[in-house]
Amino acid sequence: MQVLIVKTSSMGDVLHTLPALTDAAHALPEIRFDWVVEENFAQIPTWHPAVRRVISVAIRRWRKNWFGTATRQERCDFKRQLQQERYDAVIDAQGLMKSAALVTRVARGEKHGLDCKSAREPFASWFYHQRHDVSKQQHAIERIRQLFAASLDYPLPTTAGDYAIAGHFTPATGGEAYLVFLHATTRAGKHWPEAHWRTLIQLAADAGYRIKLPWGTEQEQLRARRLAEGFSAAKVLPPLSLAEVAAQLAGARAIVSVDTGLGHLAAALDRPNLTLYGPTDPGLIGGYGRHQQARRADDGNMESLTAEHVWRTLQPMLPPKEQG
Repeated sequence: MQVLIVKTSSMGDVLHTLPALTDAAHALPEIRFDWVVEENFAQIPTWHPAVRRVISVAIRRWRKNWFGTATRQERCDFKRQLQQERYDAVIDAQGLMKSAALVTRVARGEKHGLDCKSAREPFASWFYHQRHDVSKQQHAIERIRQLFAASLDYPLPTTAGDYAIAGHFTPATGGEAYLVFLHATTRAGKHWPEAHWRTLIQLAADAGYRIKLPWGTEQEQLRARRLAEGFSAAKVLPPLSLAEVAAQLAGARAIVSVDTGLGHLAAALDRPNLTLYGPTDPGLIGGYGRHQQARRADDGNMESLTAEHVWRTLQPMLPPKEQG
């Protein structure tokens, strides 16, 4: 059985789709997936054993010059690649007009998606042959699991979802006990103050841990350097691919993160992860899986979450050092 998944972005949303693939692969052992995903996240689907082919799309980049010659050619090439195969089912797990109109509509096969009451953008449901009612009052991962079960006609598992990628990476430990601090996010209100990060680095260093600080943009690199300044225990990592970041996370004793896609990657890798939330409610989109905890600022102001409180919360999550 060949199924096309349409889940293009963001990083967290793409990771949230993985447990549904695991469910389907257990229920239908011969199933194989192709996956349409934004080019920046194309590595992620390749990590799951049930994915046969990844088809990259660049809607975010194309929007900047939609009618340019190069963009038109890329869009034609994408459509040609997408239509190479007729699928037994096409599942639009995005629920947005951009995914439904630009991708799902032109794919070949019976199209499944959320109905108008369940989709984030109700008009997207116009493009589906089969529309499924999935309650919004549950975690995003459980919603996608339910959508896949309804689309592919197998019983929804009652067990917790399994991302099935934790064993894909060789941990980059180097024999040292280290923590990873994921300090970068896209919205200003989600940032934790730099002074708080530096206090947490001091507390972790005093406890004998080294701290690794990844980054993705020049601005994030500058912040990482400011956080590490004066601390011999803190290391700003070099430029890394997403897979290389995953290897660093896989070897960490624990992770502290703000509300960011890499925090969901830590959850998918089954690493102890404490996520700090300000204006965002973690109930429906927070870290999913074992060893995941969230702390939310009472007033939505990240400054009210002190480093001392974060460290006290993190300490019980840390495995004994002798266990490696």
